[in-house]
Amino acid sequence: MAKKQSGLLVQGRRVVKNARPTPDSQIDFSDIPQSTDEELRRARRVGRPKTGRPPRQLIAIRIDPILLKQLRTLAAKQDKPYQTLIHELLERAVKKAA
Repeated sequence: MAKKQSGLLVQGRRVVKNARPTPDSQIDFSDIPQSTDEELRRARRVGRPKTGRPPRQLIAIRIDPILLKQLRTLAAKQDKPYQTLIHELLERAVKKAA
């Protein structure tokens, strides 16, 4: 039997579904202070860095928890992310097997 949803939840979904984006021309930016030259000089780009190669493929694999803990420990000793370490290990194994 389906669980009945509360009126507020259903109403909230309806509002979001019918919401339209507000154009920039209708947004009041007057209460936002201007950035100083010093703030603009210190500003840094955030997000994934652009590289000359295509991005890596996101996958999901199942790894034994003990093995994963060992990989994370090894990666921490090498001061690198554990997923990078796994990538390097797999890459070496494939090159060796070829």
